[in-house]
Amino acid sequence: MKNSKKIILLSLLALVLLGFTSYNYVMHGGARDLASEDTAYSVSSKSIIEEFVSNIETSNSKYLEKPIAISGTITAITGREVIIDNSIICNLKNPDISITKNQNVTIKGRVIGYDDLMLELKLDQCFVINN
Repeated sequence: MKNSKKIILLSLLALVLLGFTSYNYVMHGGARDLASEDTAYSVSSKSIIEEFVSNIETSNSKYLEKPIAISGTITAITGREVIIDNSIICNLKNPDISITKNQNVTIKGRVIGYDDLMLELKLDQCFVINN
């Protein structure tokens, strides 16, 4: 009877440790330092949207989870969210007070997805590299 209690206790402890490790990886393991990573692609906002519209599967395999630099005109700014040419949504890592609406910029960020219903490309961990 003593051995079965030890086995159950060790199994429960291993399960809790696995759960904690998984939670910590999911919540904190995905953060990358894009400033130190090389830019995989430098494109204009119009050309990348055209690529996604013409072939979403190929574009996803090319751009998804990669650091890219996108050039375009800022059409809206809301807190940490910047919208370029009404089609690229960039979530800034830190707010940038130097940027303004109707300004031409180049923003670097990680592609996290394309919404084919709204025709919007979404990036996170963004920051301005040229304004």
